[in-house]
Amino acid sequence: MAENHLLTVDEHPELGKVEIAPDVLEVIAGIATTEISGVSGMRGNFASGVAERFGKKAHGKGIKVELLDKGVMIDVYVVIDYGYSIPEIAGKIQANVRQAIENMTAIEIKEINVHVVGVHMETKHDSQQHEN
Repeated sequence: MAENHLLTVDEHPELGKVEIAPDVLEVIAGIATTEISGVSGMRGNFASGVAERFGKKAHGKGIKVELLDKGVMIDVYVVIDYGYSIPEIAGKIQANVRQAIENMTAIEIKEINVHVVGVHMETKHDSQQHEN
């Protein structure tokens, strides 16, 4: 999903340079998003769906990172559990993603756009699993 450019972090240029791949930001943002209560899942593509069926976790699924001249822009595609406030969950996602990326990479994020692509309705099967 991310472009093939590297982000350079110049915290201590006298020691050398630190480069971070956009894929790293995707993984951080994906994990930070799934930590929020009310997020049912992330939207992925066909390849990530196939990979998950074989047991590989796709932590960057549903995240798009763009490196622009004005800064880094992140798009998050989520499915929200029914009954939660979408604006409230979206705000929590934006705050958690920003905090996680800035703490781990020292990269400032220009925008975090949250796209709600679905609502997960609890089924009988889901409620039986919660009871057990």
